[in-house]
Amino acid sequence: MPYKITDDCVSCGTCTEECPSQAIEEDDDIYVINQDECTECGTCVDVCPTEAIIQE
Repeated sequence: MPYKITDDCVSCGTCTEECPSQAIEEDDDIYVINQDECTECGTCVDVCPTEAIIQE
């Protein structure tokens, strides 16, 4: 099941540093997950300090 970054994102960048497939990019106000590159490993969910990453 794909992951999504919600509006709770505070743009800290922790998820991008930990993503093994480099599927997370900075957008205008928050980070976004490139679904074509995401391997759905869940690492981003585990490291997000605001719990802004959810499964769709």
